[in-house]
Amino acid sequence: MVASPGTGTAELDSVTSMTAESEIPRSIDMSVEVVGTASDVWTAVATGPGISAWYVPHVVEEYAGGVATASFGSGPEMQVPGRVALWDPPRRILFDGGEGVGGLTFDWLVEPGANGTCVVRLINGGFGEGGPWDDQYADMVGGWKLFMTNLQMHLEHFMGQQASSMLPMTMLPGGRESVWRELLGDLGTDENVAVGDRVVVIANEAQPLAGTVVKSDMGRLSMLLDSPCAGTALIAAEGGSDHVSVSIWSYLYGADRAEMVATYEPQWQQWLAARA
Repeated sequence: MVASPGTGTAELDSVTSMTAESEIPRSIDMSVEVVGTASDVWTAVATGPGISAWYVPHVVEEYAGGVATASFGSGPEMQVPGRVALWDPPRRILFDGGEGVGGLTFDWLVEPGANGTCVVRLINGGFGEGGPWDDQYADMVGGWKLFMTNLQMHLEHFMGQQASSMLPMTMLPGGRESVWRELLGDLGTDENVAVGDRVVVIANEAQPLAGTVVKSDMGRLSMLLDSPCAGTALIAAEGGSDHVSVSIWSYLYGADRAEMVATYEPQWQQWLAARA
């Protein structure tokens, strides 16, 4: 990973376990260095408002055994229930699906570093065997790389602030590389966009997103926004050879953030839906 502004630290991901039947690791083990004290970072990875500012909206009961709910959109089918299986502030929090439920686990560890930084480590376990699990593993590796960059940007530029998120997404036919090239072209940029470039992403009547590129690689683009207000944006194309999940997500800060999201998110969702 290209470092986010000011951190000077690359992302680390490694294999934690292997199986005889598959070369796909069964756990994701990923770390990033972030700005902030252990208390600052704990707020960002272990509380509902903190997680909501760089990932998806969360409600977290802040004690062991508490309920943790993630919202990936409107409607009950988009609400993912979970549990705080371990609560050890400001060092470690473990989310799972609940006692006896099984499934994926998300183990977050915060280690204080030097010069006002910490290392945040995520161990995402619980993957099963077989093709669908392998596909999910690959998609989540890419997704966590994107969100770990967003965590870095949040802590460096918006520490302690709450955000309102726009999470429009759709499925598009075709291979990932071709969909990505076409998407960037439709948005007014191209695959040669580089870290440090200022980009204005325009989609018909949707409010443009403008800012500086923090990370760019095939299928993933991270931006630090200055318009329509201060914030971050993540543009991604993830999936296989036939259909690709496309996301144009942004996290807006400031007094008018909720009103902006209410106005702009339907515009972006409509623009994406028209391409499906």
